Amino acid sequence: MKPLKQYQVAAALERDLGSPFVAKNPLSFEQTAALDEQEVFPDAEVKWLYDWGLQHYYVPTENGGKFTSFEEFVAFVRVLSRRDLNIAIAFTTMFWSFLTWMAGTDQQKQKLARFMQEEYGTMCLAYSERDHGSDLVGGSVVAKKVPGGYRLTGEKWPINRATRSGITFVLARTDEAGGNRGLSLFMVDKQEIDPASFGNNPKIKTHGIRGADMSGIYFEDCFVPDDMLLGKEGQGLELALKGFQITRALCAAFSQGSADTCLRTTLNFALSRKIYGKTVWDMPHPRRVLVNGFLDILTCDCVNIAAARGFHVAPRQFSVWSAVDKYFVPVTLEKMQQDISVVLGARFYMRDEHDAGVFQKMLRDSSIISVFDGSSVVNLHSLILQRRHLAKARGRRQPKDLAALQERLRNSFNLATDLPTFNPSQLELISRGADDVIQGLEPALTALESLDQPLDTAVLDCLKQQYQRFLTVLDEQDEALAHGSFEHGHDQSFEAFEAAKQYCYIHAATACLHMWLHNRHQLGEFFAQGKWLVLCAERLLAQLTPDRPAVPLADYETVAEELLQLHADDKMFSIVPFQLAGVAPVTPPVPALLI
Repeated sequence: MKPLKQYQVAAALERDLGSPFVAKNPLSFEQTAALDEQEVFPDAEVKWLYDWGLQHYYVPTENGGKFTSFEEFVAFVRVLSRRDLNIAIAFTTMFWSFLTWMAGTDQQKQKLARFMQEEYGTMCLAYSERDHGSDLVGGSVVAKKVPGGYRLTGEKWPINRATRSGITFVLARTDEAGGNRGLSLFMVDKQEIDPASFGNNPKIKTHGIRGADMSGIYFEDCFVPDDMLLGKEGQGLELALKGFQITRALCAAFSQGSADTCLRTTLNFALSRKIYGKTVWDMPHPRRVLVNGFLDILTCDCVNIAAARGFHVAPRQFSVWSAVDKYFVPVTLEKMQQDISVVLGARFYMRDEHDAGVFQKMLRDSSIISVFDGSSVVNLHSLILQRRHLAKARGRRQPKDLAALQERLRNSFNLATDLPTFNPSQLELISRGADDVIQGLEPALTALESLDQPLDTAVLDCLKQQYQRFLTVLDEQDEALAHGSFEHGHDQSFEAFEAAKQYCYIHAATACLHMWLHNRHQLGEFFAQGKWLVLCAERLLAQLTPDRPAVPLADYETVAEELLQLHADDKMFSIVPFQLAGVAPVTPPVPALLI
């Protein structure tokens, strides 16, 4: 497998953190378990990451930082998340800085970049309210215009890092009439407002991420100057929704890191635990359960890595791509972790019996991810509202410019292709019927007929059958949409939500196919053989057509061998299995690492 430069930062961070199984290393499982038991914020661990220089990779190069691509970003977030979700989530609230990179003035960008890089600062997102939840338009926090600025009044709750953050992005009503254009977004610097005019609620006790600063913030006739307004007055909801398009895809990396650790620690147990005269791994049922978990990780890899790259290639489509990614990856991997818990037996429920109780902690911590930045229901609802446009675009069958579509797919999926600079100004609230992944399904089926290297005939035949079936289900769904009624707003039927889930399964399966077609020559023999792809597609087809007979090929042992080899080599469970840290403890690195 050829080394990929966009994974060098993740590999360097992994190396310097050292193995999480070694208690003395930063962010080790033993240390993070102790923090969890005490329910304290991980101050020392967060400072270690700042000293390493990770904050620079949240700031775009044009603003003086080192951020180059979202693919690089999700890789190092995954490295953090496989150790501790509480720390990963606490540190990564900095990705809300993209609101400023997207809509801020030059002065606001310079200020924020300096605050993050030099002052070790972070921010929080104050959108939700106690009585309104995800109903952003219904929020009651008010910003009243006065000479030189605004008077801010009201409470935001629950907010991650509300107490410890230095900058708070506050969504407030600036028009008494309300509505979609009645909200504005403010980048409030706590150091520059009257401390008597705002305060924080007490820490909220949570089942997972127990050391998190989960609290709230309230304002009482708090004056904020005009230069804290982000974008234009009335643009707040638009900026909030576009910001969600970015962060939803990035949240999926939390789930990927958690899933890697849960599978790894369970495999540790299965290989060492002997019962009935053999190891747990040697038993057919536990082995299949673990292989299925690995397949789910590979599927989610294809979805999330493609989405991370797609930001740079097709940002106008991200009202669709990000909703699929944020629904599919956390939900799939949360279920995967629950499924493999049966292999651990009672130990999955114990807090310190096996590998410092990391499985049980990851299971608790990861359950919040599907709620972040728009819950699963919110993301499915977003798809429902766009689904008719997507069906009409597909109804035309042949894309207007097939060559342009194929070029975008190549740039989104070929991991050896350099990405263009991300342009947030191209994000749109709706995709206007565009989804390259799905619209590239039929060209991908055509590509299966003319592959340029030998391939097992059984694998190729299975793939043709499977993806033809995906296409048939998609056609049936589009036909139903064309002849069905459409409800605007939030009164969507149960069936509409189920259809949106099906769209996510088809999108995920097609992303796997695109990833395989574009990387067969560069991701190693296991990836190139395609047996994993057949099995991933089969698991997704089972969600769509549960009564359909399984494909004749079921070479789980090839996938099992790959899983064992990655485990033995201490590599990430991934389509890009970069080297993980060894077992030796490390000393703190030199700050400001240059890659």
